[in-house]
Amino acid sequence: MPIYEFYSPDTHRIYSFLARSLAQGRETPRCPDRPKARMERLVSRFAVTGRAKEKADTPTEGPLDPQMEQAMAEMEREMATMNEEHPDPRQIGRLMRRMTAATGRKLPEAMEHMIQRLEKGEDPERLEEEFSDSFANFEEEFGEEAAQALGLPTRKKTAPIRDPKLYEMADYV
Repeated sequence: MPIYEFYSPDTHRIYSFLARSLAQGRETPRCPDRPKARMERLVSRFAVTGRAKEKADTPTEGPLDPQMEQAMAEMEREMATMNEEHPDPRQIGRLMRRMTAATGRKLPEAMEHMIQRLEKGEDPERLEEEFSDSFANFEEEFGEEAAQALGLPTRKKTAPIRDPKLYEMADYV
């Protein structure tokens, strides 16, 4: 019987679940600590074999495509002109917009609204208070370095806590 691991970004914990059937293994369980918390399936380390295991800790899986490389180079040049002491909110908004466009990812509505307001020149510190979750989402999506380069607040990275208990999947689906 397989054991599945799930990570909850809301509780920053990893949980283990015993699935007594294959059908249960396809389900995403509720969080044992906070039933409304998000849960994400983890890929167990033992499931990775061969050369894939060697690359598991690297942030990228290969070279960037030429369009992405060009977009990143353009953003890097623009970031070099940014005033670190008093960054222009419009410039921060433009850079955030470029990063999201380069990846082709759809932004959550709150993050889109925050970027629009930065592009209009609103104070980033005031927006930080109002949209702290969106700033955190930007960091998760594009990395701590990108958030720091834009002068955005970053969260300290700590390893998630592993819950020692083995939960019955059937009790949480």
